[in-house]
Amino acid sequence: MAKSYRTIEEVAGPLMLVRDVEGVTYDELGEIVLPSGEIRRCRVLEINGSDALVQLFESAIGINIDASEVRFLGHGQELAVSRDMLGRIFSGTGRPIDGAPPVIPEKKMDINGAAMNPAARDYPNEFIQTGVSAIDGLNTLVRGQKLPIFSGSGLPHANLAAQIARQARVLGNDEQFAVVFAAMGITFEEADFFISDFRRTGAIDRTVLFLNLADEPAIERISTPKMALTCAEYLAFDLDMQVLVIMTDMTYYAEALREVSAARKEVPGRRGYPGYLYTDLAGLYERAGRQKGKKGSITMMPILTMPDDDKTHPVPDLTGYITEGQIILDRTLYNSGVRPPIDVLPSLSRLKDKGIGEGKTRADHAAVMNQLFAAYSRGKDARELEVILGESALSDLDKLYSKFSTQFEERYVSQGFETNRSIEETMELGWELLRILPKSELRRIREEWIEKYY
Repeated sequence: MAKSYRTIEEVAGPLMLVRDVEGVTYDELGEIVLPSGEIRRCRVLEINGSDALVQLFESAIGINIDASEVRFLGHGQELAVSRDMLGRIFSGTGRPIDGAPPVIPEKKMDINGAAMNPAARDYPNEFIQTGVSAIDGLNTLVRGQKLPIFSGSGLPHANLAAQIARQARVLGNDEQFAVVFAAMGITFEEADFFISDFRRTGAIDRTVLFLNLADEPAIERISTPKMALTCAEYLAFDLDMQVLVIMTDMTYYAEALREVSAARKEVPGRRGYPGYLYTDLAGLYERAGRQKGKKGSITMMPILTMPDDDKTHPVPDLTGYITEGQIILDRTLYNSGVRPPIDVLPSLSRLKDKGIGEGKTRADHAAVMNQLFAAYSRGKDARELEVILGESALSDLDKLYSKFSTQFEERYVSQGFETNRSIEETMELGWELLRILPKSELRRIREEWIEKYY
């Protein structure tokens, strides 16, 4: 039986101090009952002797310190999970917001799951097709990988996120595939875009959405990715599904951590973020992966916007340390009409070599990928030279490389947000572009493949 207390000492912003409590533990959920009978939720942030510092999920406006009471529920935040969650839309705290009845739970799971034990991890080595050539062909996503997308404000990361959620699939007939999509701190317009896009294309049937809007409290923003990952763990390790988790925007999540940290008067770290930002992000990202002896897997694509397009900002900087690569969206490409504006040269998937090749994509994949990188890099240099010295200063070969890099951006990288390319189509397009160059320039590809495909 939950015990009630009428010992609220003070309320400061999203925090409230309750005196003389017994047996209350860190992270425990509580309810504040107002004199009107209205109930607001909170959770325990800190226990100091018999004092509990709690964090409010809703606004503090209207809480009468003398007449309100607090009762603690004896458990942490939980998510009711079931196979029926697929196709449903939830708030950041796991409440259904799509107008359909609540999910009948098969079980309840604590959302503060632990990072996966390194000894229990299985190595990621299977290809996931996203339908986006710049990812599939050059920075391949592998099952169980953590591959973030680094974006900037105003760049179309939302469109790319929706495209990947819609198109992603694992090759093989007997695999069940699901997408868990978590959006934090987004506007109502963005939420509407995601919901209507998934419904329009039918992708909603295999997707679980968790949406936290910008006007909702910071504490809910902090629980949204944990809700999504708990749902993903259930689908992957209880129901043997291959799960792709897309989380946007991790920068808003970090700002919510900073807001709560400031309210607690903690000593700030870099740019005002709490000193534990690295461990907090690692605790989330490391819940993804494959486990030995389990069929299912969790692959993660966190999306984060870099303030001022600054890669050294704490959120992208720390994310880069924890994850296996990054996909970088580029403003210059975006301004020149490339959609999606993925800059393939600084982008990187550290596990791509494990997910490509014979039996996974195609035997010539690695060679074609290396040749495309090399040719595009040289072509960009030729274009820069052309801008400075004029076209007449280029050799005939440099002109071909310049033409290659322009065609590469316009046809290979820029495919729009509605085109879904199979890995075969991506490979064929790569060969088509390499035919711009003479055979003698294809030094990274074996002779047998040049004979077969050139």
